[in-house]
Amino acid sequence: RDKLNGKEIVIVSPDHGGVTRARKMAQFLDNSTIAIIDKRRPKPNVAEVMNIIGDVSGKVAVIIDDIVDTAGTLTIAAGALKKAGAIEVYAAATHGILSNPAIERIANSDLIELVITDSIPLPPEKQIDKIKVLSVANMLAKAIEYIQKGSSMNVVYDMYKKK
Repeated sequence: RDKLNGKEIVIVSPDHGGVTRARKMAQFLDNSTIAIIDKRRPKPNVAEVMNIIGDVSGKVAVIIDDIVDTAGTLTIAAGALKKAGAIEVYAAATHGILSNPAIERIANSDLIELVITDSIPLPPEKQIDKIKVLSVANMLAKAIEYIQKGSSMNVVYDMYKKK
């Protein structure tokens, strides 16, 4: 949020299934707009962008997803967003599996930065400047604490809401 403060942001779902996630992130980031990548998979692990639903022109695009495996969809989407007029393209995902050839694809992509959590350890050979890893340790510790106390988990979720 701090890095993109003051910029016009569009949150992008990389597929139709992630629209709810994108909408929640857009609300979290001061009611940003959303866009959806309309893609098809002609064969396993191959994605083609067919269309971008929503306006990305002149905006900073942030692709939000749950998992990045080979980064094929992610990097193709980043290129399509730039071609459609996005000023910059960032991405955030909960789990960075980053199987081959993900690191090479990310390094050579239009992405400015990919932010992932440490839910899956990122080995040193996969650590590149375009990838930022955030720790989930504090959130997990708080979740365990509140579960042990029998308290509502809403407190843990509320810790990360905009202040």
